[in-house]
Amino acid sequence: MTAMPHEPLTQAEVLLEGFLALETPEGFRAELIEGEIVVTPPPDGDHEDYINLVAKQVTRRSRTDMDFSGNKGLKLRSGGGCPKNHAIPDGTFAPTDQRLFRGAEPWMPCDGVALVVEVTSSKPQADREAKYRCYARGTIPLYLLVDREESSVTLFSDPEGADYRQRCTIPFGKPLALPDPFAFELETADFV
Repeated sequence: MTAMPHEPLTQAEVLLEGFLALETPEGFRAELIEGEIVVTPPPDGDHEDYINLVAKQVTRRSRTDMDFSGNKGLKLRSGGGCPKNHAIPDGTFAPTDQRLFRGAEPWMPCDGVALVVEVTSSKPQADREAKYRCYARGTIPLYLLVDREESSVTLFSDPEGADYRQRCTIPFGKPLALPDPFAFELETADFV
């Protein structure tokens, strides 16, 4: 019996395997963002309230019926030699007629996702920078960032490479126009 030679694993493959085998405490979530494993504790109530405010408006007012998933694992393209990014947005919206979440693996491709939502928490730079680049590389058409520290909401659109070519930032309290397929103004008065 001869032993089959094995190709040595690359550093990126070892990191991805270690990440996928990671077991986090209940309520915590782990993400692989730009080659770094990020573990986040359970969110506070205000964080969840912002997500709820967005989700209710999209469900009630969007021109296109949308399905919502909180904390859905997405596989996204990465830059450089990093393994695929594995991000968990606070909220993910996809057109209902696609039934994108039905039968999806815990980490699903981002094809068909219309909008991701992040609400900043204890490490806002991750949402403002690293996740911004991840979502742009994944060509997710719209990224909505609720920035609690800045008391603002930013809609990023028109992804290209690791960047979004358009952004619109408004302070809490002002309406924010969401383009198609949503086609309504997101009210942020309750964000104050």
